[in-house]
Amino acid sequence: MKNGIRIFIVLLSVIAISFTISWKLVSKTDHAAKVAAPPLNGRYLFAAVPGVRDYLGYGGHGLLVFDIDHGHKLVKRIPFRGFHPNGQPSNIKGIGVSIPLHSVYVTTLESLQRIDLITGKLIWEKQIPNGCDRLSVAPDGRTMYLPSLESHYWTVIDCETGNIIKRLDGFNASHNTIYALSGKHVYLADLKNTVVKIADPKTNTVTAEVGPFVNFVRPFTINGKETRIFVNCNDLLGFEVGDLTTGKKIKQVVVEGWDKGSVRRHGCPSHGIGLTPDEKEIWLSDGANMRMHIFSAVEPYQQLTSIPLQDMPGWVTFTLDGKYAYPSSGEVIDVKTRKILTILKDENYNTVESEKLLEVDFKDGKPVKAGDQFGVGRVMR
Repeated sequence: MKNGIRIFIVLLSVIAISFTISWKLVSKTDHAAKVAAPPLNGRYLFAAVPGVRDYLGYGGHGLLVFDIDHGHKLVKRIPFRGFHPNGQPSNIKGIGVSIPLHSVYVTTLESLQRIDLITGKLIWEKQIPNGCDRLSVAPDGRTMYLPSLESHYWTVIDCETGNIIKRLDGFNASHNTIYALSGKHVYLADLKNTVVKIADPKTNTVTAEVGPFVNFVRPFTINGKETRIFVNCNDLLGFEVGDLTTGKKIKQVVVEGWDKGSVRRHGCPSHGIGLTPDEKEIWLSDGANMRMHIFSAVEPYQQLTSIPLQDMPGWVTFTLDGKYAYPSSGEVIDVKTRKILTILKDENYNTVESEKLLEVDFKDGKPVKAGDQFGVGRVMR
């Protein structure tokens, strides 16, 4: 009996020692795997979620990074701060990148956050009075224009410190922002105005405007030379065109063959418009019919085709090379063939939908180039 007890105790000791050794080996292996994780190298799509209102079913809460050149496979999730007072994640309102500062910026209803693109760590968070909307970062990455949350002003922010440089007043409901690729102008779309105002970033003053358009201006885009602006308007299934050299509206284009119907979000039949980087096509969202309509980007703006989507689109942007289109409904579309190649998925295989996403290119772990959340034209000459 005693011998049996001794043998049992010896066996337990052996098992305990083996378990301890195995645990240490596993821990070392896990640590080594983390340390040895390769740096980002290539092209990546950064999608901020919840990027459709505060709907957590479309990817949860965080910044999701997809490998563009390897089937848009999810690479990692960067956790977010930003919560409502009730403890629920706050809507993401916009996204922008500063290459020289190695930073990605996201706005929520309450705050502006700066996150390190290399480490994924939060550098700072600024609580903004009257909230935030869709920001735009200057091409040199040093300043940004930050709209208040449908209040009466835009704020010019230092991208490194988050400090306020200047405030531009005189708006009805500050909303969408595009900093031109030239760095010479910033386009400010007031949610309750029929014109788009244009600021000079050298003086941080409004110096011009374009319009009026048929109704309040919603999403819009511009070409690289800054001669044309294409705008969505309330109650219009289609778009209007403005001449940025004269400040006048010159054209209205209505989607043919489809009724504008009712939409679940935004209250606008076409909420989302983008120019392909080569400026050959205009891609237009159709919320009620859950489609992306494609037009020629030169007069008479011929309607070319329509692509059915899995959900209501509220935005569209493209890769820098124009190969892929990203409607906010989660599809990855081959621009040339019009084919849906895949659907963005998170680590739980849920569809990822976001109106706040853009491309960031890396070389040996460092960001070298970034796209834009807006589908803007990139022909500069």
